[in-house]
Amino acid sequence: MTGSARSPLVFLDVDGPLIPFGATQRYPTYRTGRAQMPGMNSHPLLARINPAHGPRLRALACELVWATTWMADANEWICPILGLPELPVVVWPEPSELDDQDERRGMHWKTRALVEWAAGRPFAWIDDEITEVDRAWVSVHHSGRALLHRVDARHGLNDADYLLLENWLRETQDGLVTHRV
Repeated sequence: MTGSARSPLVFLDVDGPLIPFGATQRYPTYRTGRAQMPGMNSHPLLARINPAHGPRLRALACELVWATTWMADANEWICPILGLPELPVVVWPEPSELDDQDERRGMHWKTRALVEWAAGRPFAWIDDEITEVDRAWVSVHHSGRALLHRVDARHGLNDADYLLLENWLRETQDGLVTHRV
């Protein structure tokens, strides 16, 4: 994982992209290396996280940021499974009347906070709840490049998702280098 103040951000959700859910079939489980830790039983779905995501995420030319309701717990529980260093975490604001209005329009409650966090930097948002309303709002309210990619929660991140993200990051990085001259 390479990152700098100018590299694109990748906002990453946990439930859905890394912990698949909602399908009718049984999910594969993986050894987390944390099975003997106290409290592990309180997070039984962690065994669904494929540790192979770790090297793929580390290889991305970006700054990874947790954008999940797991918040700081993602660093404690998910990073060790994936072999990732501690990542920055988006701290969500308290719900407001504006959030209620956004929800009635079909916009995700995370959208405004992520655009604010990015502060004009290019970003990709990987989540299982992104809508066209989110995409439209970001296109109007964010001055940088943005990729809002909806992952199928029944399967989680897969090769096609990584390929799309890698290509977007490469195009974004190429654009940043071109514009730095």
